[in-house]
Amino acid sequence: MVERIVAISVAGRAPKVSPALFALAMCAGFGDEATRRLALGRGLAAMCRTGSHLLEFASYVEQFRGWGRGLRSGIGAWYLEKPVGELAFQVLKYQNRHGFAHRDLLRLAHPSTEDEARRALFAWIVDGTVPANVPELALIQAFEHAKRAEVVNAEACATFVRESHLPREALPTEWLREPAVWGALLETMPMTAMLRNLATMTRVGLLTPMAEATRTVCTRLRDRERLRAARVHPVALLGALETYRSGHAARGSGEWKPVPAIVDALEDAFYLAFESIEAGGTRMLVGLDVSGSMGHGAVSGMPGLTPRAASLAMAMTHVRTEPNVRVFGFSDRFVDLQVKATDRLGPLLERTQALPFDRTDCALPMLFALEQRLEIDTFVIYTDNETWAGTIHPDEALRTYRERTGIAAKLVVVGMTATGFTIADPNDAGMLDVVGFDSAAPAVIADFARKAR
Repeated sequence: MVERIVAISVAGRAPKVSPALFALAMCAGFGDEATRRLALGRGLAAMCRTGSHLLEFASYVEQFRGWGRGLRSGIGAWYLEKPVGELAFQVLKYQNRHGFAHRDLLRLAHPSTEDEARRALFAWIVDGTVPANVPELALIQAFEHAKRAEVVNAEACATFVRESHLPREALPTEWLREPAVWGALLETMPMTAMLRNLATMTRVGLLTPMAEATRTVCTRLRDRERLRAARVHPVALLGALETYRSGHAARGSGEWKPVPAIVDALEDAFYLAFESIEAGGTRMLVGLDVSGSMGHGAVSGMPGLTPRAASLAMAMTHVRTEPNVRVFGFSDRFVDLQVKATDRLGPLLERTQALPFDRTDCALPMLFALEQRLEIDTFVIYTDNETWAGTIHPDEALRTYRERTGIAAKLVVVGMTATGFTIADPNDAGMLDVVGFDSAAPAVIADFARKAR
């Protein structure tokens, strides 16, 4: 279990790290001795890549166990093994999360070191003693200096940010109202932080049409290597796209005017995240459930990212990677959506939202192909699995299609939300249920389509 949790997290397959950290904490509490040792050793080191991850893990693990030697040793190793400069950055950027501060963990774990710089950092974390003349802790000294600043001069603050490399979380609130300060932060801002702050940088006036900062953001979003190195999950990109395009926050009252170039770059970034997919090479029919229920709820708990938006984006991924594919929308009827590889997500989403559909009949893709005498090797259905309506079950419709056409067709049903229903037959080797939204899903579908029954 620990090996699987770490593999999924390190590969960037999980949209969010929280469930993986929770599962790792369960292993550290409920596992046998070998499992606990692995979870608190390699597992913790690989999974807790930031100070925020470590504090979140600590909040979970307390639910399953006490602070014994193994947990103290695992947490202590996190503070002892990171280079001092990097550790200072992490504890400054993520000072407290999930009811824990680094002061709490140091007092519980009691890590011991002879390294003077590290000891000085621990002293600052625990009791606020500001280190003096310690080159490795220049960031901490810069933070203390910024806290004492009384007058805000935008250009002077921006220069200070560039020279000190202070992260956004360490800056005084009044500094973050200045576009110049955000411009300085953007120069070294990590990809995930940039995605989270696109709306803020637009709202304060840094990101505007034709601005240099806007060009910088768009270039980074289209940088394949940068996206891969940051392990940005496609659903995070799609969630950022939908939120930014909306012009208002899902929570709170924040509003901004989206910059069209950034909207386009976010959409391009989503497809780049799937770029390494190998085509299945089969004749494919993609059926998108466009019933009313697909426009509600959220995929992966991301506000604004509905099953309809996520499934349409996944269908477009097939169109861009497969040589022979058609996309239809269905609920109680069937409509050719005429999706092309050059289409953009926004207009297609508007088109499907305007379709007048009713109940969901997931057998329609097979019945339609049979009626129209279409030769299909792989049917792929995206649905929220709310239910199915009609006179024949989807698995029966597939068997009928196989019998009448002589084609050993396969069926893949992708459930975009968690429900108690299953549509594909788990006992049929030619049918596959895919549950959830995973960056590996298109590759799994293509591989399943390629393999002989």
